[in-house]
Amino acid sequence: MAKFDLKELLANNTYPGRGIVIGKSADGKKAMIAYFIMGRSENSRNRIFERYEGGMRTKAFDESKLSDPSLIIYNPYLALENADIITNGDQTDTVYNYVVKNGDDGYSFEKALTTREFEPDAPNYTPRISGMLYYGNGDFTYKMSILKSAEGDGSVCNRYFYTYSPRAGYGHFIHTYKCDGNPIPSFYGEPEEVALPNTAKELCDLCWENLNDDNKVSLFVRVLDLASGEAEEIIVNKNK
Repeated sequence: MAKFDLKELLANNTYPGRGIVIGKSADGKKAMIAYFIMGRSENSRNRIFERYEGGMRTKAFDESKLSDPSLIIYNPYLALENADIITNGDQTDTVYNYVVKNGDDGYSFEKALTTREFEPDAPNYTPRISGMLYYGNGDFTYKMSILKSAEGDGSVCNRYFYTYSPRAGYGHFIHTYKCDGNPIPSFYGEPEEVALPNTAKELCDLCWENLNDDNKVSLFVRVLDLASGEAEEIIVNKNK
């Protein structure tokens, strides 16, 4: 049994912020990714996800209302030949560019992220959360990371890295904020172990239906069949 119930974690938290779920489907046949964004300000809520060849971007829904793109417009998802990168900021590009330039020695994820820190949005100092899946031989492994301030001390950046061998029906969930607040308290502890369903639609419904209606903005789900290599993706945007 998973340590946490993803439905309860989402339904009982009005503002987890941005979140990443990675793991293996209940039938053991698929790799699963979910990434969502939320917002409290008009600028944060004025966004959609847009897929393009090789990746996915955030985009202003109404360009006339975009006031500051610096921390809200980025590529949450980028694809490498045998890997997927998913993050809550422009560190997606940092990891991608590092691998393209230097190759992957098994620690490129960590090395790339040691050059980054939390977002410069005092007093929240929003953590940078990241994940990377490595595919091969009909299976995968995955890593997760969080870069965060030392309990709100913006002069210190602590970097945490986690490496997982997937188990059928299990995944890990990491999010930027522990809960709502002012300033907003950062996530703390290890990524939360959660149970996962079988299909992209089930994972999509599980996340979207339990995110706070007022604050949820967009959701991206990607599920890869490990045998065929075929992926199913779903994007849900509150702004349509």
